Amino acid sequence: MRIPSEQMQDVLYKLFIKYKFTEEKAKSMAKVYTENSLAGVNSHGINRVPLFINYVENGLVKVDAEAEKVETFGSIERWDGNLGPGIINATKCTNRAIELAKLHGMGMVALRNTNHWMRGGAYGWQAADAGCISILFTNTQPNMPPWGGKDSRIGNNPFIVSIPREGGHIVLDMAISQFAFGKINDYKLRGEKLPYPGGWDDNNELSNDPEKILSNERGLPIGYWKGSALSMILDMLATLLSAGDSTYKISLKGYETGVSQVYLCIYPEIFNDRNLWEKLLNEIIDYTHNVEPMHPGDKTYYPGERTLQTRAKNLKEGIPVSEEVWQKVMELLA
Repeated sequence: MRIPSEQMQDVLYKLFIKYKFTEEKAKSMAKVYTENSLAGVNSHGINRVPLFINYVENGLVKVDAEAEKVETFGSIERWDGNLGPGIINATKCTNRAIELAKLHGMGMVALRNTNHWMRGGAYGWQAADAGCISILFTNTQPNMPPWGGKDSRIGNNPFIVSIPREGGHIVLDMAISQFAFGKINDYKLRGEKLPYPGGWDDNNELSNDPEKILSNERGLPIGYWKGSALSMILDMLATLLSAGDSTYKISLKGYETGVSQVYLCIYPEIFNDRNLWEKLLNEIIDYTHNVEPMHPGDKTYYPGERTLQTRAKNLKEGIPVSEEVWQKVMELLA
């Protein structure tokens, strides 16, 4: 089924109002969940709403909590999310990093004690729309084995880089697992196999079966041992810079809550060759676009290009949504 974006945003706004969020927060969250779904990332959009409400009902997401600054070090700040909704905290901290970047050339906010931000790329687009480069990342609950290990001890720690561009922003948004777990669940809901192995089954064999991977949450790191190392480094940086909880500490809670995140923004206008950047970006994009495809009809894309295409299609035709998920959302609203 397809749902018009206006309808989805209205339904989600009413749902969040029902759960006692302020009008401002309800509007902001409904917009981000809808934008994530418009971009084709239902796994971190509409599909994630029932779980978010479950966290609210269990007191893991504090409806009235506000992120607040706790320490300042020039262009670097530490904030405490006070276990508020991850989307609200992430939007606020991205805006603050943008403010610091425009004041100092570079600004960083390290956030602790927050909740899942849903699609990290949303904040990369937010920074790019404000004219800033961004580097953003978060730690998570353990859902991948460190390379060579059997049990999950590292997170798929999403990593985002965005660059503003007149012809369409460049936004890299990726988990450090081969597939984000929300994406694996997407395949499960559609009754499909993953196109490539995405984790291990109970027999310690790589598998493309979503059911087998989700049953034990042992995802496959990108680049195998390299992704394993990158996950650990991002966890270390997020933990140290925010003075927050590591993946190990998160694992002790039983729920993915109290995560640590980093929001770093750079303001390109400080560079005296800024007027050349668009030309240089297009040069790199054109060079990779013009490669001969391995298979006839295929083409290459720069990071964020397909997001723009998917968003335009879903605005026109409506957002494809699982009937099961939409029914769950409507039952919550009833």
